[in-house]
Amino acid sequence: MKHSIGRAIVFMLAVATTVYANEPKIQLGVDVLRTQDFKPLDGKRVGLITNPTGVSGDLQSTVDLLHAAKNVRLVSLYGPEHGVRGDAYAGDNVESGIDPDTKLPVYSLYGATRKPTDDMLEGIDTLVFDIQDIGSRSYTFISTMTVAMQAAAEHELQFVVLDRPNPLGGNRIEGKPLDMAFRSFIGFLPIPYLHGMTVGELAQMINDEGWLEDGAKCDLTVIPMKGWHRTMSFDDCGLVWVPTSTHVPRAESSFFYAATGIMGELHVVSEGVGYPLPFELVGLPDVSAATFASQLDERKLPGVRFRPIYFKPYYGPNKGKMCGGAQVHLTDPDIVHLTGIQFHVMDVVRKSFPDHKLFDSKRKRSFDKACGTDEIRELFEADKPIDAIMAKWNEGVEDFRSARAKYLLYR
Repeated sequence: MKHSIGRAIVFMLAVATTVYANEPKIQLGVDVLRTQDFKPLDGKRVGLITNPTGVSGDLQSTVDLLHAAKNVRLVSLYGPEHGVRGDAYAGDNVESGIDPDTKLPVYSLYGATRKPTDDMLEGIDTLVFDIQDIGSRSYTFISTMTVAMQAAAEHELQFVVLDRPNPLGGNRIEGKPLDMAFRSFIGFLPIPYLHGMTVGELAQMINDEGWLEDGAKCDLTVIPMKGWHRTMSFDDCGLVWVPTSTHVPRAESSFFYAATGIMGELHVVSEGVGYPLPFELVGLPDVSAATFASQLDERKLPGVRFRPIYFKPYYGPNKGKMCGGAQVHLTDPDIVHLTGIQFHVMDVVRKSFPDHKLFDSKRKRSFDKACGTDEIRELFEADKPIDAIMAKWNEGVEDFRSARAKYLLYR
């Protein structure tokens, strides 16, 4: 028993040391709101759009903070993809119900409707959005924010965004802006695939660029972070990463999602989903890992290396099949072109493993939606060189960089 107590004390000391060492170096929007004694929400009847990532720097739930605030009346909760408490799988419908902790009604924004309805908004005058995004256009949280802003505009509600870091940093912009003919919930805004903005900055751009229906504007308030700079990685922030989904368990996972997620829509090349390294692997059933990895590594793409690996997904399109391929190692995230990695992988597949047809599946449309255009697929199908594909993919990046400049909140 004495030894057990001793081990417990050591463990507690270790935890305390870890917490101290990781004391946040920035203040999140919710932290700033708390230091203001919730004054921007004083006397408001609030509806909160959030999920498990909605926590303060000391890991207190935004739900609990607003529920306990004496000058705020938290009326209802709204769950995006994965749900308010994170109990729904990616892509699965989220159910409405009652939150077991606060006993407040929880309304699903990822089921029969993606946009808050009249009934859902009854009794509130303010919508608050507090969700950690991962910086990729196809991640549905920014789509949820947009339709919620639309609802706020239509119902003359205040819309408050509690800002959070972009884990990819604030300078990385990649991918052709969305062709609105391919608009879907995994591509809802005319922005590049990687936009390099925080959700607060993006909300300002959505509002002022007339991207809401009929050019509507909502009564928008952004609570900015304190101490965040555009060059900061998530680790630089001193924050604990709360998984945004089961397949984004670490802050670094947001980089790998950008590197292989679009390709994964085809359900041909495994991107590691279904294995303990989601988005960090690329491979095909019954091929040589050494061949696959070496052909990628020979391209000498800046900031990335490819190591041979065999893996067998536990679920997903290649469930139970031994795949040969490569683990993606980001040796210099500052110089790597993340989204281009998957197109180089696809180029290797069409040249060296032609029996694995990239576009023979019914998933073409999903790939086009993720790309935000059909031009990338058409260039692949026409057997155009990878340089031409990358040139097309990067069209419009600098124009967007200029257009977004006036909405940036941080240096």
